Amino acid sequence: MQLIVGLGNPGPEYENTPHNVGFLVIDRLAEKHGIRVTRPEGNALVGVGEIGGAEAILAKPLSYMNLSGGPVKTLLGKYGLGPDRLLVVYDELDLPWGGLRMRPKGSAAGHKGVASIIASLGSEEFARLRLGIHPGRPIGSGAKYVLRQFGRQELVELDEILERAAEVVELLMAEGVDKAMAVANRRA
Repeated sequence: MQLIVGLGNPGPEYENTPHNVGFLVIDRLAEKHGIRVTRPEGNALVGVGEIGGAEAILAKPLSYMNLSGGPVKTLLGKYGLGPDRLLVVYDELDLPWGGLRMRPKGSAAGHKGVASIIASLGSEEFARLRLGIHPGRPIGSGAKYVLRQFGRQELVELDEILERAAEVVELLMAEGVDKAMAVANRRA
């Protein structure tokens, strides 16, 4: 059993923003695998199903991004899972638009949502899949950039990015983190 958590901010004003690509990957996985992510549990929306031949729990915390640790810790406890059974999917401003990067563990690298999870769990020993959102041009405020609505062309490109990210998660579920890393990191 694997807990797959997409990070984002709740509310319609954040739905199509770069900071919510974690939620969008969860939505894509749910759609592809017929999993309804609608059940409120531990301050998150949760759905349980099968991905890659293994049981998966898809979750979108209902807290704001920077407070994601509480819901993640609650869900791990509820399902009797350790951090080694957690995959966190989120945006990364340090990666170019469309790049994917997977790691089996590591620091928050400045991402406040991941820092909240590390602080709550007392561990960096969980997998993470980062989706690059940097536009390849100078941006003023990183905070404003990640919370702005996607442009029309970005939405077109986003479909392929979400599909690739979902495929990496499916590979992790079917064949493990090393295989998923090989595919995700080769494309980054």
